[in-house]
Amino acid sequence: MGEDVTALLVAIARENADLRQQLAIAQDMLMETAIDAGNMHALVDAMRTERDAWRDEAKRLEARRSSIQVPSSMPRHDGITTRQTVMASWIPNA
Repeated sequence: MGEDVTALLVAIARENADLRQQLAIAQDMLMETAIDAGNMHALVDAMRTERDAWRDEAKRLEARRSSIQVPSSMPRHDGITTRQTVMASWIPNA
């Protein structure tokens, strides 16, 4: 009977060690996931800030475009209309 108890205790100890190892692996994975989630959250916040800045810039340019009086589509000698020329002047380095 003593050998049976010893064998049972060894089996329980081995299972306990295996479960502890699995727990440690799961905890490591959880920490990595939490770090990744934090990084992703920061990236999303930065992208939202950039998006808002682009929207503000688009509104500003739309207001500027609305305030400019452009004769409607007067052809030039090269076939490009006045409206196309004004639009091209808003493009950087154009």
